[in-house]
Amino acid sequence: MTTTADNSADAHPVRTGMSVPAPGAGRKARPAFGILGAISSAHMVNDMMQSLILAMYPILKGDFALSFAQIGLITLTYQLTASLLQPLVGLVTDRRPKPYSLPLGMLSTLTGLLLLAFAPTYAMLLAAAALIGIGSSIFHPESSRIARLASGGQHGFAQSVFQVGGNMGTAIGPLLAAAVIVPFGQRSVAWFGVIVLLGIGMLLAVSRWYAAHNLAASAARKAPVASPYSRKVVFGSIAVLLVLIFSKYFYMAGLSSFYTFYLMENFGLTVRSAQLHLFYFLFASAVGTVLGGPIGDRIGRKPVIWVSILGVAPFALMLPHANLFWTTVLTIVIGLVLSSAFSAILVYAQELMPGRVGMVSGLFFGFAFGMGGLGAAVLGMFADKTSIADVYQAIAYLPLVGVVAALLPRGARRVPSSA
Repeated sequence: MTTTADNSADAHPVRTGMSVPAPGAGRKARPAFGILGAISSAHMVNDMMQSLILAMYPILKGDFALSFAQIGLITLTYQLTASLLQPLVGLVTDRRPKPYSLPLGMLSTLTGLLLLAFAPTYAMLLAAAALIGIGSSIFHPESSRIARLASGGQHGFAQSVFQVGGNMGTAIGPLLAAAVIVPFGQRSVAWFGVIVLLGIGMLLAVSRWYAAHNLAASAARKAPVASPYSRKVVFGSIAVLLVLIFSKYFYMAGLSSFYTFYLMENFGLTVRSAQLHLFYFLFASAVGTVLGGPIGDRIGRKPVIWVSILGVAPFALMLPHANLFWTTVLTIVIGLVLSSAFSAILVYAQELMPGRVGMVSGLFFGFAFGMGGLGAAVLGMFADKTSIADVYQAIAYLPLVGVVAALLPRGARRVPSSA
């Protein structure tokens, strides 16, 4: 937000424990595009591995004779291990950044992936999901801090670049599952370990860059940065933003976790065709993520938050009544609009609480994953008792919760960087 506190935070990034003034201070800073590209690519790898779990559900359901509730519990397991740990990781790294925790987190993801490939029982599937979730919980807070550090003051843009990597990974997962896992079976998941090893290599390079910046920052005096709002306004606004995250991710859990089953049950699609339609939806979500941050930098975060959540309500209400063609069109529109919210929400929250980038990032990533996991579990049980079509009818009203965005204080436009 365009306030004295925010300008101070940007002019003196060492106060947030994130960076030191760039060489040539006084000139307009430029984003570190190489670092943003690397951390976004690593995010793609991280989230691709998570999306493989979603894409494998039809296969796992048949091989292990799972109910929809058990499928939802797999999602709940990896989402909870991610969500519960992320705020704690963020809180610790706000005080003492851990650059080399990033490749270690992805090593946990690799272990979970290999266990997923060879799991002989449902319990082992849950353990594999938990390890992948732990890797994600370590990855997100520090990598979000790196994106902000490398932003050159264009925080929304940097967060969108970081986020789009994750969304692209989520979108590509179903395509890879259709091309590799469907024809070759569960054990073929292990082949994706090569991609994870490449991700670990990228994170080692990013960690060296990050460690160098923090080594320089350790010599500078760190002072707290005050929020531009009172504590009551900050906590109230954070609560509103969390309600919006609940609405978005509970809805997205129902839409993504059961979309392939919905298409197969309602329209008679094959597994491969249903996964292709899932890709369309997830790819649209990735595109929407690219747009949300830069638009928020230009016009303010609040309008983006308002439109992206409440704006999808008419499409969500139409979706359960649409034929296959319009189901495809509506889900693409929903993914495009709804996904633009997260970058704006996260940067808005970071500006409410300057100097708490890791904790805020961990809280919001964690809460998002938690709501996604809880939504998948609850809606899975609901689907077992009723039908997938009834699930889509029930969740259609969730975007209406976006009306609470009216309670937020006026959002910030992009704060010009002075370093």
